[in-house]
Amino acid sequence: MTMTLADTTAFDDGVVTPRADRPKRRTFTAEYKARILAEYDAADHGERGAILRREGLYSSHMVDWRKAARAGASSALGPKSRDRRDREIEQLRARAEKAEAELARTQAALDLVGKAHALLETLSESTGTPKPPQR
Repeated sequence: MTMTLADTTAFDDGVVTPRADRPKRRTFTAEYKARILAEYDAADHGERGAILRREGLYSSHMVDWRKAARAGASSALGPKSRDRRDREIEQLRARAEKAEAELARTQAALDLVGKAHALLETLSESTGTPKPPQR
């Protein structure tokens, strides 16, 4: 039996849309990570796989979460913020720090030029050469 366009329930109308059936990335709370990690570490080696299957996790999750817990940061166990506003704040903060560093360098350079000018004026006065007229 051959299938015709009339036999299908959906058809391609030429409009390109993002995949609606694409799975969403899961996020886990810090409490969940700490609880599952404690349960996983307390379990015998034979039971660890059952915990991972039950929760739908991989052993790499445990490795990453354990590493974050050892770093001593409970916030590191929390989900990474991928909020656009947070990224923009970080970018603006980095820009402000860069601008402040550049301002400090510019102020130091101006201070140095001012001191050099004052030194040259002092040397000029001590040699007796006339001062150029000021505007």
